[in-house]
Amino acid sequence: MEDREIIEMYWQREEAAISETAAKYGRLCHYVAGNILFAREDCEECVNDTYLACWRTIPPKRPDRFSAFVSRITRNLALTKYDYLTAEKRNPKAMCSLEELEECVSGAESVEAELEGRRIGAVISAFLWQQDEEKRNIFIRRYWYFDSIEDISRKTGFQESKIKSVLFRLRGKLRLYLEREGIEV
Repeated sequence: MEDREIIEMYWQREEAAISETAAKYGRLCHYVAGNILFAREDCEECVNDTYLACWRTIPPKRPDRFSAFVSRITRNLALTKYDYLTAEKRNPKAMCSLEELEECVSGAESVEAELEGRRIGAVISAFLWQQDEEKRNIFIRRYWYFDSIEDISRKTGFQESKIKSVLFRLRGKLRLYLEREGIEV
């Protein structure tokens, strides 16, 4: 079933929209949640909460890219669940990815920083769209989906050393790009 048809089912408040979403994007949601949460039950709960969130937000929202919309909801729910479950502990896989980006984007904890965070997000998105698809996908796999270097290597067919090199160069370019955009790093 096409995304626009599934979205229309949500707008018509047809419960079958949830099962169609699960059929089309259930594996993607489990993948996203599984890279953040490691307990199967937590992933399942997160994915089910994703379907509920879709039900609650469509309408009034009408997403342009339903796959991105669903995976973003899943990712945000999984990160919230992760924070709840770990409190003081850290997910080494996710923390390693985020620590690599730390040199480019500093983490601010204030309320005012949220607006700046959104601006930074838009600038990073613009930066990524300027990169070729291969590099953009490697970057997103590492820093959005929290894939390991080994997983990215397996999926792309590139050596791990090439993946590390691409990420290193992209982080350097990103740092310069952010500085040119007036974002303090």
